Amino acid sequence: MRALLQRVSRASVTVDGAVTGEIGPGLLILICAMQGDSEAQAEKLATKIAKLRIFKDDAGKMNLSVRDNGGAALIVSQFTLAADLRGNRPGFSYAAAPDTGRALYDYFTTRIAAEGIPVAKGIFGADMDVSLNNDGPVTIWMDTDTL
Repeated sequence: MRALLQRVSRASVTVDGAVTGEIGPGLLILICAMQGDSEAQAEKLATKIAKLRIFKDDAGKMNLSVRDNGGAALIVSQFTLAADLRGNRPGFSYAAAPDTGRALYDYFTTRIAAEGIPVAKGIFGADMDVSLNNDGPVTIWMDTDTL
């Protein structure tokens, strides 16, 4: 699985003019299931993200996780993280099939919540308008193949 994390002071996702998820301080997690991924990759990624120390402590050092900091997670499916850029028009054949992608997205969100992190979500497969205030900015790319 692939994820792009952004440390945010706030973030929200809107579908058809209605807010489907919003958070204050925490993480915006853009997530993509890749071909061959399983619940094991989703669990590995959720565990790593929950422990990742990218929030400032009282000394201003990145020593706290989203859980330590009392933050939340806004989780948005984004199959474009699987883009194949060999040509000028991206291909997405590396992404998991939609049914598999949806199942792994749902499993990943339950695993983040099980880590004690409040979760808000987008709508899988929808055309979403994502708004955020990146804090730092801190943006981190993750792939379970390299964890």
